[in-house]
Order: sequence, then structure tokens, then C-alpha cells
Amino acid sequence: MGKKARREGSSLRVPGRHVAIVSTATIPWMTGTAVNPLLRAAYMAHCTDLKVTFVVPWLARCDQDTVFPNNLSFETPSEQEVCMREWVHQRTGLYPEFDIVWYPGRYDRIMLGIFPVGDLTKVVMDCKAEVVILEEPEHLTWFHHGPRWTKCFDHVVGIIHTSYRELSRRNAGIVVKLSDTVQQFPRSVTMCVHGAAPSFVQAGAAKAAPTEGGKRFSKGAYFLGKIVYGKGWEELLTLLDWHQRHTKDKQTSHPTIDAYGSGEAFESVRSKAEKLDVSINFLGRKDHLDPALQDYQVFINASTSDVVATTSMEALAMGKWLICAKHPCNAFVSTFSNCLVYASPAQFSDHLEHALKQEPPPLSAEELRNLGWEAATERMLDAGSIEAHEWPGNFSTAQERMLWSMYNSVMGIEGVRMAINAGAGTLHAPADITAYDPNKARKEERPSILGWLLLLRPRIFFSIGTDVLRLGFGRDFEHRWQS
Repeated sequence: MGKKARREGSSLRVPGRHVAIVSTATIPWMTGTAVNPLLRAAYMAHCTDLKVTFVVPWLARCDQDTVFPNNLSFETPSEQEVCMREWVHQRTGLYPEFDIVWYPGRYDRIMLGIFPVGDLTKVVMDCKAEVVILEEPEHLTWFHHGPRWTKCFDHVVGIIHTSYRELSRRNAGIVVKLSDTVQQFPRSVTMCVHGAAPSFVQAGAAKAAPTEGGKRFSKGAYFLGKIVYGKGWEELLTLLDWHQRHTKDKQTSHPTIDAYGSGEAFESVRSKAEKLDVSINFLGRKDHLDPALQDYQVFINASTSDVVATTSMEALAMGKWLICAKHPCNAFVSTFSNCLVYASPAQFSDHLEHALKQEPPPLSAEELRNLGWEAATERMLDAGSIEAHEWPGNFSTAQERMLWSMYNSVMGIEGVRMAINAGAGTLHAPADITAYDPNKARKEERPSILGWLLLLRPRIFFSIGTDVLRLGFGRDFEHRWQS
């Protein structure tokens, strides 16, 4: 983009602009980082005059078996594309027109995330996009060797999905930071650019209709999420333990919470629940739209690591009570009338008793609109545009280009990449994205320095990683969204 254009800014509302949305995950992996980017691509294609390309990772069969639910797997990217488009139609009722482009990816069993194999900027440049939206830019830049994204594209937007500071807080140890800007990014804005799919609103509308018996919900409280401690399970057990201990003398029965999910920490969470003797049923993984979940009256989400929890928005759209913590990650959902925010275990206990006794009132039409993806897309278009004054100065640009050059040189050394857990054979992408064999690469790997740091002191990684993001993403222009 020329100097004149930079002075004038850059808008996402210009018809005909080509936007590439680069995701680190997609359906059928049912996580927020897979669901929300796909819905963003669908609604940007449906609601705007922009040309949209969705760029997603292709996983080898062994990684598919680890990540995808219900034994789903695909032999070719085209098979998975059919699954993705059918899922979008099921959730939204739309057949939006957007292209899907694939890049080779690998699932890291230590960091529990997907990372690109090779220089991803080459794949995206082939799309001829003007604007690039990086979903989870930290995953796309930590191990990146190649040009900076802001060097390749006129307009770059990053959407942060996870609070790594909150995840690292759960692990004891020394905090090592390269600077005090961890989880703080320059030229950033905070805006919820996610929404709930229409299928959840429709489920809520069905529950809002009067019934013969007068009671709209027949079940009590539940929680749904991947069973890892970063998703609020530890906090949930602690809150339920407090509730049971402090209400044992009251004339009230302790509610049994139904928990849906699966994950690496399942045995640990279940063992802790048994030790605390809390009333909780573990019922396995289910889709949030499963009919078995429609009759619950209360959704509890104790997580504070999601920047905005998709499941919380979905529960609100379905007309349920939402009980969540007073925390910046819940700033958006706390504005809705069905949201009960707690700042202490005692307040959580009071909210739980109230929500189980009193049915939630139906949301207003304005609240339902704000929960939807059409409104989320409007917020995205506004927040993602660059004002003229937001372009950085020459000194800042030159300084960070120098730092990036140093970092990029180091990331081109295979030994260094192995030491920091970037994975063997990930420097260059294969000509055929289906040819990458992570099992073969893992056999060549040795225990990495980063691997040991993650196992022993996860705080070290998360603190350093956010500073690497600032270099890899480039600060010529960057935005951060609460998403």
C-alpha cells in the first residue's frame, strides 16, 4: 500500500475487496477456534460485498484421529470441504459463496494446537487477497520462517482467541517475561466479533413459546467444554464444593451438575470431583445443539481463559440462564439480561439457587440481534478498518523490521526449530499437502528445550510467546479483538 493510501487509512467496507481469513482449525474439530472462523467466513461472504477466501489446515490421518470427534476422518481436502459446507448450512441455513484453500498443518500434542508446516504466507499470497485476517496469529507466527505478514499484504488483522496469561496463571513457577507487554498489543482494539449461529436462536425461540404445563425447561444446570483445566473445570469443582459445604445446613438439596465434554484432563478432573464429593455427572462429549441439552435451564461457565466463550453466547441464544465470573472475558455476555455474574463463591451459590428456581425471561429482539453473526460481522467491519492516524511511525517500523530480521534468521535453523518445539521437517511445506507425515517427523525429534519448559514451567512459554507474536505478526499494523 502506498504512502498516500496509508495516510488515508484502509476500510473493510469497500465493496469488492478480497479478504483471506486464515484459521488454525476447522470443522469437524468442535472448538471455538474452529467454529468461529468458519462462521465468520460464511457471514462475511453472505452479508457483505467482499470476496472471501477461507484458508485452513489439512491434517494427516494420525492427527485427524487425535483431533476430530466421533471417529471422523477424510482422505482428501475435498471430502472435508463437503463436511464444512454442510455444517455451515445446518447451523445457519445459508449456502454462502466463499473459496476454501488448504495448507499443510500439524497437531502439537504438547501445546494442544495446530501449527503450519512451511511458509504460510506463500499459500495466502497465491489467493491474491488484499486483506488478511489471522485467527490465532500467535499460532501462525511463533514458528514462522519467511516474510512478515505486513510485508506481504496491505491490511493485516489479528484476532486473539485465548488469554495465555490466564492459562499460564494455573501453573506454579517462575514467570520469565521479555517485557511487560505480555497479552498487551499496540494499536489494538477490544471488540467481540463472534456471534451465535441462527440454529441456537431458533432453539431459544422454541423454548420461549408457552407450554401446557407452564414450565419451559425440565432439567437443571450443566457445563459443556473440552476437559482441560484451562477451560474452567478446576474453578467449577471449587465453586460446587464451596456451594455444597456452605448450604448443607439449609433446607435445600444440592443440585447435580451434568458435565459434557472429553479431553486430556478427564481422569484428573473426575478424580478431583470424587475427592471433593461434589454432585457432578460426566456424560461424555455432545454437540451444544444436541436435543439432550435443550431442556437445561442453567448453563455454568467458570472458564476465564477464553477471550469470549462461544458456548456462553450459544446458551444465551437458547434462552438459558448463564452463570459466569466477573472477568474481562465475560464483558460482552454480561450485558445480557439472562446473564448472572458472580464475583465470589457466595455470589455464585446465590445465583445458582436463584437460576434453578426461577425460569429465565425471554431475551429481547435487540439482545437476540446483538448475539447473532450479522451484528458480529458489522462489528468486525468497523473494528477492522484502519484510521489514517493508526499507521506507525518510521522509527517504530524500522526498529521492528530489524528485530524481525534477526528472529527470522534464527527460525531458519533446523536445530533451533527442534529445540523450541517447532517440529522436525516443518521448515518447508511439501509440494503435496497430503504428503506430510507427522509420525515420521516425530520419530526424528528429540526432547526439545521448549517441550521440557512446557511440561515443567508453562508460564515461561506463554510469557515469551506473546512477545514473539509481536515480532512475527509485525507491528506495521495490528489489531487485537476480544473474540
